[in-house]
Amino acid sequence: MNLFGKVIQYTVFFILATLSKNKQRLDKLLVDLDLCSSRQLAQRLIRAGEVKVNQQIVDKPGTEVEITAEIQIKEKPPYVSRGGEKLAQALKVFEIAVEGRICLDGGISTGGFTDCLLQAGAKRVYGVDVGYGQVAWSLRNDPRVVLQERTNLRYLQPADLYGDLADNSLESSQGNVQELYPNLGVVDVSFISLTKVLDALWQLLTPPRELVLLVKPQFEVGRERVGKKGVVRDPNDQAQA
Repeated sequence: MNLFGKVIQYTVFFILATLSKNKQRLDKLLVDLDLCSSRQLAQRLIRAGEVKVNQQIVDKPGTEVEITAEIQIKEKPPYVSRGGEKLAQALKVFEIAVEGRICLDGGISTGGFTDCLLQAGAKRVYGVDVGYGQVAWSLRNDPRVVLQERTNLRYLQPADLYGDLADNSLESSQGNVQELYPNLGVVDVSFISLTKVLDALWQLLTPPRELVLLVKPQFEVGRERVGKKGVVRDPNDQAQA
């Protein structure tokens, strides 16, 4: 009787294991099928109702679906995150040329800014982030991207990022310094004021420096001026930020 029970138990386990191999989380499947460059992007598209499975909209990233299912995305985003679209517009408005430049992405996260810079012709992008493992796989494997993760931008020194290439001040215009170091910085940081990282950023760039900063008022005006859900509604506070 016990042996018979074990046979049934093993059989059930085998069936369940086989079924699990034929199904996968939708967000992970989108990445595995190369329909999305990161889980974060896949989750955003799914929650927005942009993904169909067998002609039906699925809006929960964790939904288990057949790996052979027909999957459609309404429109593939131009960058690995919406940050790329924001930066693209800023570069256009400010008339900043990126072609052939070396850049620094402070707070790279998934890599929307970096993706935008590369598509605009950047020669190399140094990506810095306090976190780890968030960068889209396509960017992580791109030889033009130099990653520095688990790093607080506020305390970063040129020698930490550039190693033996670093010049103490990066102020010298002699030699090929323009070809080694970034002179365009783009920044998107959270839970810290930009004023805390500007000095470090300035040291990491070589003249002529250009900085594009994404300002988030909720991190600039002080907690007492931040409303519900982290929104700063007072126009005066927004202007101050």
